[in-house]
Amino acid sequence: MISLLGLAGQSLKNRRATALLSLLTVTIAVVLLLGVEKVRTQAKASFANTISNTDLIVGARSGPINLLLYSVFRIGNATNNIGWDSYQRLGEHPDVSWTIPISLGDSHRGFRVVGTTNDYFDHYQYGQKQPLAFRQGGPFSGLFDTVIGAQVAKELGYKMGDSLVIAHGLADKGFNQHDNLPFTVTGILAPTGTPVDRSVHVSLEAIEAIHVGWESGARLGQGLTQAQAQQRELQPEQLTAVMVGLKSKIKTFAVQRWVNTYPREPLTAIMPGIALHELWDMMRVGEQALLVISGFVAVAGLLGMLSSLLTSLNERRREMAILRAMGARPLHIILLLVSEAVAITLAGIVVGVLLLYGGLALAQPYILSEFGLFLPVDWPSSYELSLMAGVLVAGFIVGLIPAWRAYQQALADGMTIKV
Repeated sequence: MISLLGLAGQSLKNRRATALLSLLTVTIAVVLLLGVEKVRTQAKASFANTISNTDLIVGARSGPINLLLYSVFRIGNATNNIGWDSYQRLGEHPDVSWTIPISLGDSHRGFRVVGTTNDYFDHYQYGQKQPLAFRQGGPFSGLFDTVIGAQVAKELGYKMGDSLVIAHGLADKGFNQHDNLPFTVTGILAPTGTPVDRSVHVSLEAIEAIHVGWESGARLGQGLTQAQAQQRELQPEQLTAVMVGLKSKIKTFAVQRWVNTYPREPLTAIMPGIALHELWDMMRVGEQALLVISGFVAVAGLLGMLSSLLTSLNERRREMAILRAMGARPLHIILLLVSEAVAITLAGIVVGVLLLYGGLALAQPYILSEFGLFLPVDWPSSYELSLMAGVLVAGFIVGLIPAWRAYQQALADGMTIKV
């Protein structure tokens, strides 16, 4: 067996160009296969980790997916709002530890504006219970302070102290801008890979101030000046949603039932983790498409290696015939060719893994900042190891095809090849 492996190694060395081409084919297949799988799994994990350690999200009566979309992902609009009195009663519930009020409806140059309080920066978590961190500045301290997400700062080029104007609704046109009350950037959040990066955060009192004189989306009266707004008692009448943290996880279903049967107005309380999984199930087509792509990539790589082996086999018919004439049994010929295929496949897997993880280590900051996707450089998962084992087994099977052809070739056929 040792001499057979040495012969296989010498054979590959003599056919360096062909062997390297096969190795490159397998390497590319492994890089793409594991890369697509890592993107698929991390996209799902990133999606599921958009919000963390929040027990309930409360909004007006609607479906759980719709409530999740507008409160967490800033997609769409609420069917109705929550009264301020209901929000206060929710915060006074004996099982509630903290609440984060959310007020949506305005925008700034394509980015959603989120009205909230400083509790947002204290209690909102994402990923594995990671709190929000400031890259620069800090939470609100003045009425017209704004804290922007990392993507907002990057795309619009905002820096600390810059001024911005909020538009009424989602269309950022001149006639619907609250240009009488500009905001000052006093905080820039660190990247999170979540919709927080694409949000402009202002205080609830500021939301009330900029809408004085507006009715049904139109400016009908005289708005406030900054001096007038500073002196005025500003309290919201309605909210879009409320994020809730409980003192005990055991009380989640009890508080959810209390909200869903709240007598003063129709409300809905959802558990974000369950709603996120339901939403991902609706997007399963995209996940399945990535799986199909992964499979085709692997098949294409192995077919490329098979083509290379078959081509080289046709050039090695004399070599096979000489080996058989020197006493090599058909089993030896089969083992020789299979050993070469397995060696190429194994080397391709090793090189592919090294290239993939090396590339991830270099590109990780860029991928996180540009696409909000964190791809960790960690030990391959059990599923990824099974994929590599599957590629190795497939390489063994691919090696059997040229080996079987060599077995069937007659000794005389190999000796009579004209060169």
